[in-house]
Amino acid sequence: MKKTLLVALLAITTLLCGCSERQQLKSSLRKALTVAVAHEKAQAEYMLPIEGKIPKSYNGKEVVTATPRDWTSGFFPATMWLLYEHTGDEQLKEYADIFTRHLEELKDYTGTHDLGFMVFCPYGNAYRLTGDEYYKAVIEQASKSLITRFNPTVGCIRSWNTKHKTPELDFMVIIDNMMNLEMLEWVGGYDEITRSHAYTTIKNHFRDDYSTYHVVAYNEQTGEVVEKRTAQGFSNDSAWARGQAWGLYGYTMMYRMTGEKRYLEQAVKIADYLIPRLPEDAIPNWDYDAEKQFKDSSAGSIMASALIELYGHTQNAEYLAVAERQLRSLSSEAYFAKVGENGNFLLVHGVGHLPGRSEVDVPLSYGDYYFIEAAMRYLAL
Repeated sequence: MKKTLLVALLAITTLLCGCSERQQLKSSLRKALTVAVAHEKAQAEYMLPIEGKIPKSYNGKEVVTATPRDWTSGFFPATMWLLYEHTGDEQLKEYADIFTRHLEELKDYTGTHDLGFMVFCPYGNAYRLTGDEYYKAVIEQASKSLITRFNPTVGCIRSWNTKHKTPELDFMVIIDNMMNLEMLEWVGGYDEITRSHAYTTIKNHFRDDYSTYHVVAYNEQTGEVVEKRTAQGFSNDSAWARGQAWGLYGYTMMYRMTGEKRYLEQAVKIADYLIPRLPEDAIPNWDYDAEKQFKDSSAGSIMASALIELYGHTQNAEYLAVAERQLRSLSSEAYFAKVGENGNFLLVHGVGHLPGRSEVDVPLSYGDYYFIEAAMRYLAL
């Protein structure tokens, strides 16, 4: 009897502690979102006089900007749309709309696979929150532009435009491209393309342990795999952290959009590969296998957002617990910047392209976006 009572008391204590910790995390995230509003408003006010530019990063001296055709261009307005959703702040809505409309030209742009990032992140959130048909029309046209890059022989949407001495290497597909399928799924009518791309990527991008290559090159005439390698990772055989996070997020999203269990199974296998390899603070290093390590807060943000969604599909408590660890780290002073610092970006310690010596240990606009998304997903639980 005493033993049974003791076990019951321990269970109740554990439950109460867990609830208390989650409430503390939610409180921290609400504070972080309040600070984020100040960051984003200051960033918008700084950028408004700079025509045709979007904030991308900060090099310690000045804000690094991008043109609308940079793959990161949609994240700044998309972040403001999410914060408008959280706060109802009309000034944020105004700024978000201004910088979203800067990107309208992209609806007819066929030179990139990244239209999901560039168009759907800002325009999708804008339409979801306002119902304005203008935003929907841009998304629909951008989807028509994106599918021009699909090759039915390969079964994938082309990623980079390349011109190699060996033409067989010209059809490149990167794991990041999974993220752009969400826009096509949302518009509808492109099932043959999205499912083909997703299944071909499962077949050819993933290793036996469910880590992913960054790049797969195909012969576009035959559909044959010619090469598997990295571009932004440590080595061809390593696990580049953000690439792994794109894969996790991409297949979790595809399950949500389609209900096909094969995608959920893939997401679970990716998560189960990654979680044991995380460091103590749960924020990945830029590559899980690199000799010289730098934290990549952007990979941590993407992974946290994906794990929260994956928890919703599976009820696997481990996924939520890891996401909580990541959010605690990202909202702490170790990663989250004070207002007026960090070029008014939110997170420090991001890595863009270390082998190219580009954006190493700096803030990144996409890291900020996925942190806000993850925080809001957690607060909604």
